[in-house]
Amino acid sequence: MQELYQTAHSAMTDPAVHVWGWEVAVYLFLGGWTAGILILSGWALSRGRAPRRRGGSFALASSYPFLLGLVAVSLGMLALFLDLEHKLYVWRLYLTFEPWSPMSWGSWILLLIYPVLLAGVLVDPPAPLVANVPGLAAASRWLFGNARALRALGWTAVVSGVALGIYTGILLSALGARPLWSSALLGPLFLVSGLSAGAAFGHLTTPDPDERVALAKADNIFLVVKLALLGLLLVGLASSTRAHAEAAALVLGGPYTAFFWAGIVGLGIVVPLAIQSLAVTHRVAHTPVAPVMVMLGGLALRFLFVYAGQASHWPRL
Repeated sequence: MQELYQTAHSAMTDPAVHVWGWEVAVYLFLGGWTAGILILSGWALSRGRAPRRRGGSFALASSYPFLLGLVAVSLGMLALFLDLEHKLYVWRLYLTFEPWSPMSWGSWILLLIYPVLLAGVLVDPPAPLVANVPGLAAASRWLFGNARALRALGWTAVVSGVALGIYTGILLSALGARPLWSSALLGPLFLVSGLSAGAAFGHLTTPDPDERVALAKADNIFLVVKLALLGLLLVGLASSTRAHAEAAALVLGGPYTAFFWAGIVGLGIVVPLAIQSLAVTHRVAHTPVAPVMVMLGGLALRFLFVYAGQASHWPRL
């Protein structure tokens, strides 16, 4: 990935410099979704929730969320790899660690969460792995029956999930060349959005009625917080410098207004929040419509910030 810095801008000759495409937006969503799954499942294990085995479906205290996270983050890293200009040199990221570089932090965080996800899969590894990997069955039995190890795994998953979720927002906010990204709220916003997507997927797929209600209630909280953070971010931008105000105007009357209000706020937050609020109070039946809308809204949020952020710019010097 690369970011171009320029000291001059003309709306006639260079209205926007787009370096990042759909790959980065997809990576940010899948990374945030994985973070949400890690935090929710890790929290369940850390609270002593009895692991579920051989369920074949989503349950927080099981290997299924970790397996799903493993697939999601791998697909996200594939999308990120496709965006790289010099793909053959990606290994050089792991020859050093730059403490002041968000990309360096992110590279190592992405690498370090793999052992956590693999340890979670050990709670109930797929049968072909058990049959072909010596010692895997014994390791799985030990982890499944060791409450202290499961709690340690849970807290490790929570911490690594928080780091991954916040990083997906910091990756953008650290690039000051784009005013729309210049906000410390992007990290918490993307973290909460990832938690919302993780809770929505659990609400959609878990066979446990009590867990379905708990995840829907949690998602409602995440959606309210997400809406509040979006509002605070836009207020902060609109009340700052001219460049920041113009960046906020991209979604407050500019070319991205309809996409923001209809796709992200309306269909991605307000409508599913209303449906899930009715569902948890037993006024309507639980429906897959709301959680699907939440996840699509989370994906749309990443596309908005990636593309609108690159359309924002500093005034000509």
